[in-house]
Amino acid sequence: MNEEPPVLLPYSDPAFLADPFPLYRRLREEGPVRRAVIAGGLDAWLVTRYDDGLAALSDPRLSSDVRDAADPRLTGQLPRFERESMMSSMLRSDPPDHTRLRRLVSKAFTARRVAGLRPRVQEIADGLLDKVAPAGRADLVADFALPLPVTVIGELLGVPVDEQDDFQRWTDAMLVRDEHLPDPAVVDQAWRRMHAYLTEHLEAKRARPGDDLLSALISAHDEERRLSDDELLAMTFLLLVAGYITTVNLIGGGIAALLAHPEQLSLLRERPELLPDAIEEFLRYDGPVSPGIARFAREDVEIAGVTIPRGATVLVASAIADRDPARFTDPDTLDVTRGDNGHLAFGHGIHYCLGAPLARLEGRIAIGTVLRRLPDLALAVPPAALTRRPGALRGPARLPVMFTPGGRPA
Repeated sequence: MNEEPPVLLPYSDPAFLADPFPLYRRLREEGPVRRAVIAGGLDAWLVTRYDDGLAALSDPRLSSDVRDAADPRLTGQLPRFERESMMSSMLRSDPPDHTRLRRLVSKAFTARRVAGLRPRVQEIADGLLDKVAPAGRADLVADFALPLPVTVIGELLGVPVDEQDDFQRWTDAMLVRDEHLPDPAVVDQAWRRMHAYLTEHLEAKRARPGDDLLSALISAHDEERRLSDDELLAMTFLLLVAGYITTVNLIGGGIAALLAHPEQLSLLRERPELLPDAIEEFLRYDGPVSPGIARFAREDVEIAGVTIPRGATVLVASAIADRDPARFTDPDTLDVTRGDNGHLAFGHGIHYCLGAPLARLEGRIAIGTVLRRLPDLALAVPPAALTRRPGALRGPARLPVMFTPGGRPA
C-alpha cells in the first residue's frame, strides 16, 4: 500500500465540491490509510475509517503543532503574520501549552453557560428573519447563517460586529484553499488587516473592559501573566474565526441537506423534538470540515498496518470516516431520527471542539426557527446551481430560497 501513487483531491472541480462522497467512498474501500495530495499541493496520509480515525485523534504521537511537520511548504505557505503571531494558538499547540490555554477559556463554553445564551440567540435569529420574511425570498447564508454566529461570538467577546463584511472577506482570503496556491500577496494583506483589526479591538477593550471573555483574557495577559502577547492575539483570532465560520457551514449545510431531502424536511417540521438528533446527523452526513483534521507525526507511526514516517502530515478524514458502514447503518442516507451518532465532526480527545455546545445551540435554534417561520421553504435556483466553498471548510457559498411571505413570529 505504501507504494501506491497518491490520489489527488480535486478541490477546484465543481463536481467534487458538490459531492465529494463518491471519491471518499472509493478511498475508504481501497484501504484504511491512503496517501493523497490535498489543498495547496501538499502530501498527506488520509485515515479513512472510523475506528482508526477515533484512535488517531487521541494518539499523543500525532501532534497538532505544524512545526512538527517535515514538509517545509506547510509553514512556507503561511503568511508572515500567521507564522509570527498565530502559531501560538491552542489549535496548533500540544500539552502543556494546550492545557493551559484551553483552561483559560473553557468556562465560557460549558453546557450551562451556553444554555444561558439561548434567549439571546433566539432573539438574534428572529431579528434576522424579520428582515426577510415579508419578502418571500432570501439568501439564507448571507442573510441568516452568516450574521447569526458572527453576532453571537462578537457579543460573547465584547467585540462590535459592524465590520463583519470586512472580517468575512479577510477570513475567506486567509482560509480558502484549493489545489492551487492562493496569491501570497492577497493572503498576506488579509492577515495584515486582520492583525490590525484585532490589535485595535484588544486595545479598545483594554481601555474599557467589560464582563466578557475578551476582557478576561486581557486580564490573564496583563495582570496574571498567563498569556504572552502572541498567545493573546492568537486566542482572540481563533475564538472569532472558529466561533463563526464552521457554524455558518453547519446552519447553511443543514438547511441545504433538508431541501435536498424533502421527506426529512417534512418529518422535522412535524416532529421538532428531533432537532438535536438532526443537528448531529447534519454534522455526520455532510459536516463543515472536509475531508478532516490535520495532525503531524512526531515519530514513525503505524496505523492499520501502514507505517507513516516521522514528520508526515496525517489527515484524519472525519468526513470519510463518518460514512463508514462498519460504524453507521446506511451511512449515505440522511436520517434525522438516527440516534447513535458518535460522529467525528468535532474531533475527539484533548482537541475536541471547545465550541461544540455553542455550535449545537446555534444550529438548533437557527434551523428550528427557519422551519417554524418560513412556510413552503424551497430552493429558488436549480440544485445544480448551488455552489460550495472551496477548500477544507465545506458549506454552501449561497443558499437562495423562496417561501410564503410572513410577518413576526407567533
